Amino acid sequence: MRSCGILMHITSLPSPYGIGTFGNAAERFVDWLKSAGQGYWQVLPLGPTGYGDSPYQSFSAFAGNPLLIDLDDLVQQGLITRESCYAADFGADPSFVDYEKVTRTKMALLNEAFAHFNEDVGYLSFVKEEAAWLEDYALFMAVKESKNNEPFWKWEKDLCNRDPDAMNKAAEQHVDRIAFWKFVQYEFYVQWSKLRRYSNRNGIRLIGDMPFYVALDSADVWAHPDLFQLRSPGVPSAVAGVPPDYFSATGQLWGNPLYDWYAMKKEDYIWWIARLKKSLEMYDVLRIDHFRAFDTYCSIPAGDSNAVNGKWMQGPGIDFWDEVKKQLGEPDIIAEDLGEVFDSVKKLLSDTGFPGMRVMQFGFNPKNEDNDHLAHNYPVNSVAYTGTHDNDTSVGWARSNRSAASVAKRYCRAGCFFAQLNKAMIKTLYASSSKLTIVPMQDVLGLRSDARMNTPSVLGGNWKWRITGKQLTAKTAAWLAELVKIYCRDKP
Repeated sequence: MRSCGILMHITSLPSPYGIGTFGNAAERFVDWLKSAGQGYWQVLPLGPTGYGDSPYQSFSAFAGNPLLIDLDDLVQQGLITRESCYAADFGADPSFVDYEKVTRTKMALLNEAFAHFNEDVGYLSFVKEEAAWLEDYALFMAVKESKNNEPFWKWEKDLCNRDPDAMNKAAEQHVDRIAFWKFVQYEFYVQWSKLRRYSNRNGIRLIGDMPFYVALDSADVWAHPDLFQLRSPGVPSAVAGVPPDYFSATGQLWGNPLYDWYAMKKEDYIWWIARLKKSLEMYDVLRIDHFRAFDTYCSIPAGDSNAVNGKWMQGPGIDFWDEVKKQLGEPDIIAEDLGEVFDSVKKLLSDTGFPGMRVMQFGFNPKNEDNDHLAHNYPVNSVAYTGTHDNDTSVGWARSNRSAASVAKRYCRAGCFFAQLNKAMIKTLYASSSKLTIVPMQDVLGLRSDARMNTPSVLGGNWKWRITGKQLTAKTAAWLAELVKIYCRDKP
């Protein structure tokens, strides 16, 4: 079956409240996808973001981002007033997210909504059903909030170490704030579930995105220190990244704590499987970032300033996925297998049967050398992209890589201007053998580098791009719909 979809994060949707949400604009985007003949909508991780606003560094592997909650829905519930929303300052420019203003303003409105909220059957059921992660997360956020958002390893020693008496005392001290954070998660999941149902009714399947690692300052590491490679709570013995390679002489230092796979295996990977189960309940398909680390992961000594001393270590391999399939059946997963990978990684991917990824931008080089990312080499069991959230837009990439872009123009039979290359690349992508193709919305619209979502290893300026309602035109939808018919991608 051949199908296609669009990559655009929820935050990039239009709204009058400074950031995209699960509200009316999300449903209108689903309508647009349907008119464009698309079968999938891929989003970035939906977890609560911290420093740097990155959806790949979250306070929880299970919780949702409060900033994505639709305020109009809260107005309809009678929890806040429309006047409060209109009077709030979310930032003046609708083309990007001002996270500082949006966070300050939206959290104030969510607190106002909570003050008018009365517990009902739905809320009580949610709290009971999600208790395994929600209790720890709500307490973690309440305590963190009371300590000016300090990381948990700077809390009092007994609370950092989760001493039962200290935990009980904190729960009593912060009972109101714990209830607030549970309320926020309830609203998040109710609204997301509504959007997913609307998408599915209109023939659009949702692709979620799971970061492989969790943030060091997270409810997960605080609640389950025995599952991570730590010297003491909050103090890792080694951290994640990538060793030096062709692209970087010093490698990449991410700083995430590493999993203790031996400890996880003894528990039949219960935490990971619970995480996967929750994500597979949320999405129709799940993309897992840095999939290669299930086979081999990079271990960098904690305290190092770069990844020069990083070494590849053995991950859980197929044993993990055998247990997953034993407990969860056959999950619908996309494996991010980009970069230099070992033959053992390729074998693991083959053994799981999951499709890997191909990225067209990676295929073009000034020497016109053949490689796996050129469209004529895409296997059927793959998901192909023009670019990902970490790439420049295709037009921006072409303007800054003119030699490689010249090869791309010839390969894709584009016109003489770089502005035409994005459409030629999409046509070439659709013509490939990949069973699923995904195009970032910026490439559909032919936008330049100022619409780029993320520049890896660069702090500031990322995750901010937003689309305007005027850019979602019927003309563009009709053009995509015609390509869908030509290349038989209307069979999800």
